[in-house]
Amino acid sequence: GEAEAAGGDGDRAMLRHLARKLRASGPVTVAEYMREALTNPGQGYYTRRGGVGESGDFITSPEISQVFGELIGIWYISEWMAMGKPNTFQLVELGPGRGTLTEDILRVFKQLASVLSKCDISVHLVEVSPKLSEIQAVMLTGGKVQPNPEDESAYMKGISKTGIPIFWYRDIQDVPPGYSFYLAHEFFDALPIHKFQRTEKGWREVLVDIDPEVPDQLRFVLSPSRTPASQNFIQPEETRDHVEVCPEAGVIVQRLASRIEKDGGAALVADYGHDGTKTDTFRGFRNHKLHDVLSAPGTADLTADVDFSYLRKMAQGKTATLGPIKQREFLKNMGIDLRLQVLLQNSGDTATREQLLHSYDMLMNPENMGDCFHFFALLPRHRLVHPDKKDKPESKSPLPPVAGFNELLLK
Repeated sequence: GEAEAAGGDGDRAMLRHLARKLRASGPVTVAEYMREALTNPGQGYYTRRGGVGESGDFITSPEISQVFGELIGIWYISEWMAMGKPNTFQLVELGPGRGTLTEDILRVFKQLASVLSKCDISVHLVEVSPKLSEIQAVMLTGGKVQPNPEDESAYMKGISKTGIPIFWYRDIQDVPPGYSFYLAHEFFDALPIHKFQRTEKGWREVLVDIDPEVPDQLRFVLSPSRTPASQNFIQPEETRDHVEVCPEAGVIVQRLASRIEKDGGAALVADYGHDGTKTDTFRGFRNHKLHDVLSAPGTADLTADVDFSYLRKMAQGKTATLGPIKQREFLKNMGIDLRLQVLLQNSGDTATREQLLHSYDMLMNPENMGDCFHFFALLPRHRLVHPDKKDKPESKSPLPPVAGFNELLLK
């Protein structure tokens, strides 16, 4: 009973903190609210809980099926080969969750060790949550990690169970430059968004405030006049009446695009989202159920659909972009059906077969994740267009298709 009361009290600590802040300085943007609720050092959802997996608040594709991560591993190898097999590459994952996806990718790298034998591979994880980085360390290295000296950019390092060096960072800027493959799976959807509403007086920002009628309850209000965000983030050609913009996602995509332009490589983004068509997608998840975004902040995961049209704009032509393409189309192109058949043939018992078919359905069925999740890629421009193609179109050999976005050619 006491523990429960304490848990309940802990669940209210963030609300009390926000209520004090709002009373003192007035309403905050939705972005500020999300940042506090998710990453506040003392009471934030990711810093305190970070509930991925069956027992958490949401479940991700890699937690459902190993096939998902294996196919992504094959995507990276396919792109590495298409780019001429450079002799070194960094696998950089943003927000790696429990490390399941990286583990599945590393297993593929090990199985295809003969292909990668002359390539020097390292793994770089960008993770702000101390709790999640511990879980990742156990999963990927068996817990054999050491903290890094203060003057180095990585805060922790270790060796994977398959013998590959792994480094942990708090920010993508800290990851050393070099030929890199980037992965952002369900990363952009948790970054703070600004919300805007079109009114008769022009665009107004949606803010979070304390409800004067009900103390300690939060509510949405509209800014009385234009805010800096509404002046800077709304495109003049916008036709929707309600818009969500994630400036942080824009900054990260600009950084990825600059790195890929300079050092080569590619970035693969997998997330739920839309191509500049949706309006209000801000929602919360707790215990695998939808949860009111303003109730008990710090105890639920807050998320919003990724606007891929905004990411494309933010790449600013530094890289080529592909997608968004629906998850079921991407995985089909990557050969998931073939992989499923092999696993079904090799599985001895009915329970395993049922689990395989169930996880396939979760990933591919339009009613589940098949249609709402999308894949989007940033690639060097020359990967899709020969630099001098327009001068002598007939003299160049055709560029290999990009796996996932076209059918994977299995040689």
